[in-house]
Amino acid sequence: MKNKLVRVGLLQLACSADPAQNMQKTVEGVRKLAQDGAQIVCLQELFRSLYFCDVEDYANFNLAEAIPGPSTEVLSTLAKELGVVIIASLFEKRAEGLYHNTTAVLDADGTYLGKYRKMHIPDDPGYYEKFYFTPGDLGYKVFKTKFGNLGVLICWDQWYPEAARITSLMGADILFYPTAIGWHKDQDPQTNQDQYQAWQTIQRSHSVANGVPVVSVNRVGIEGDMRFWGGSFVSNAFGRVEFQADHEAETAQVVEISLEGSDRYRTHWPFLRDRRIDSYSPLLNRYLDES
Repeated sequence: MKNKLVRVGLLQLACSADPAQNMQKTVEGVRKLAQDGAQIVCLQELFRSLYFCDVEDYANFNLAEAIPGPSTEVLSTLAKELGVVIIASLFEKRAEGLYHNTTAVLDADGTYLGKYRKMHIPDDPGYYEKFYFTPGDLGYKVFKTKFGNLGVLICWDQWYPEAARITSLMGADILFYPTAIGWHKDQDPQTNQDQYQAWQTIQRSHSVANGVPVVSVNRVGIEGDMRFWGGSFVSNAFGRVEFQADHEAETAQVVEISLEGSDRYRTHWPFLRDRRIDSYSPLLNRYLDES
């Protein structure tokens, strides 16, 4: 029987160059969230390190690890002890010379449920992820946990309605987005505001279009030329913002999410019913031109 209410913990932190220190800080944050009643805890993207993709440096491959591996062992033990589900974004070393941006899911009894490999990989100033990550090859994933069916996507996936739609159609009760995104530290305030609003709006639209809550967890702090904009948030199944974190402060926040809303919104706004799946084959093209 699906719980009608779930309590989700968002852990928004600033990171250091010391992976052990970041892990310890994260463990402490998860403990606090569990003490505050969280049943599911979502960590930010690549929480063990600084966001190293701002440069192309072969030394950064040393940050990668197997999944399952050392970090999932720590988090599995923690999940079992606290009785919480943990969504953990990690740098995966799959084989020699083959790496992914990957999120592992640990159930509330400590069971490793599997992983999702980031499908959409950016390559932009400050976000040179194609240098490090091979695009995901596991497809979109929904994880059946003690507290619900969790759809997990990662950061740049946020901008793609196709990813949210497919994951929702697979039965996700909630969409989770571990994230690392920010502003250039010298950028003007209006551009900052425009970028943040676009980021939040596209994700809220996934809630509206699919009738599912969205949980997006970002990091904070200045790293190199980047000021990560925090602003982690939760939107309900019709896109209303239920919680939004500060743009600068570290945050450990528990938000109660209703799983009843999806049926109500999908019934009154039947977007899934009215989808014309017979007409969508053009989406399989890169662009609709003559070539």
